[in-house]
Amino acid sequence: MQQDILINWSPQETRVAVVEYGAVQELHVERTLERGLVGNVYLGKVARVLPGMQSAFIDIGLDRAAFLHVADLMSSISNRHAETDNGAVPSQPIEKQLYEGQAMMVQVLKDPIGTKGARLTAQVSIAGRLLVFLPQDNHIGVSQKIPAAQREELRRRLQVLTGDMGGGFILRTNGEDATDAELGEDIAYLRKTWARIKDAALRLPPTSVLHQDLSLLQRVLRDMVDESTQSIRIDSREQFEKLKTFATEFMPATLQRVQLHSGERPIFDLFNIDEEIAKALGRRVDLKSGGYLIIDQTEALTTVDVNTGGFVGARNFDDTIFKTNLEAAQAIARQLRLRNLGGIVIVDFIDMVREGHRDSVLAEFQKQLARDRIKTSVNGFSALGLLEMTRKRTRESLAHQLCEPCNACMGKGVVKTARSVGYDILREILREARQFNPREFRVIASPKVIELFLDEESQHLAGLSDFIGKPISLQAEAAMAQEQYDIVLL
Repeated sequence: MQQDILINWSPQETRVAVVEYGAVQELHVERTLERGLVGNVYLGKVARVLPGMQSAFIDIGLDRAAFLHVADLMSSISNRHAETDNGAVPSQPIEKQLYEGQAMMVQVLKDPIGTKGARLTAQVSIAGRLLVFLPQDNHIGVSQKIPAAQREELRRRLQVLTGDMGGGFILRTNGEDATDAELGEDIAYLRKTWARIKDAALRLPPTSVLHQDLSLLQRVLRDMVDESTQSIRIDSREQFEKLKTFATEFMPATLQRVQLHSGERPIFDLFNIDEEIAKALGRRVDLKSGGYLIIDQTEALTTVDVNTGGFVGARNFDDTIFKTNLEAAQAIARQLRLRNLGGIVIVDFIDMVREGHRDSVLAEFQKQLARDRIKTSVNGFSALGLLEMTRKRTRESLAHQLCEPCNACMGKGVVKTARSVGYDILREILREARQFNPREFRVIASPKVIELFLDEESQHLAGLSDFIGKPISLQAEAAMAQEQYDIVLL
């Protein structure tokens, strides 16, 4: 697999596209005013303790209080600066450990999503280039992705390097081949970062930010670059220099791959990335064969419906269905990454009669998902023929980042017909006439509704006017959505 990373930077927004084999596979957007919170460390203040849920709401200075479960609480918290030597799940109930108004150090595990506040932990971890530092733990661990035969040796090396200064470390996958000097530099950097956090906790008031995670630009080098990455191209000279400085200090192996894009065409135009973003915000995804996908995202889950559309190229109907599903499996895996869809995903492939076809489609789908850096779990086909899977939620989906509910339909996706709105208005006038005695009723509504009253529904409007004994006048307002209207009593 060959991978290129393209970075489009502006003062207000950073956009990153991961391109594999000439096709965009991932999109990451970070806006200066909307930076994600995962990894940030705060000095929070307990707003409310919920014994029944064994959880607490913590004020960290956001619009909504963040959520802390007892499982994410340290085993002992006596005051705002307390530290413990292990991060085990506490045996005491949460109401015995926390009280309202208490200040405590917490870290964001999950960004606020939808109506849910941020998810917190009291067990702080700080990610470096090669290691993750666990300042409140003494555990020495090694990534499970590293072969088991090498883990014990790496664990022994880490124990020697970390010494008896306290704190635990986990070796990340990209630290497998690191030298002792490189690991030592990362350890020193992480300990220095933790010292700054503790110092800030002593000086700053509750709800203050003690530590912010790396920016998207820096996380590109830390988290996205691997052996398959050919180039990292950025279109800002200023940020190019900063990225080179960061790479020189923390990731020298990536330095040669960082390039400045200075061509006449914008960097995202090279791979039609703006066009791909527009497509990723739509419900329908067309397949090359003529079939298509319909993707609907809800609060609880995402549904994907596969349709044959105009595809009639196979010899028989079963083969047509099989080939459409096979192509859909590849497209769905890409769309999950591209749109960053998380949580429960239900895929309604076209019904397949042959068991072998189902197995082949499932195998292809799992093969494509294996390229995803986000953890996925596929449960296979259900009794109803639906494929059920989950993809870990790490941040807002692309649609939630870039879009907001429509003012006309408020996210429903449909609006009432002009006739339905007109009948609502007639019923509302009748209700008002029974309570009040104005000289006249004036209806202010969208042009389409007013046009209906002047034409097809004029007889019903005149009949209502005669029934209540009051004149009804009409006023079209172009700024009003179809479902909006006002009834003014004159």
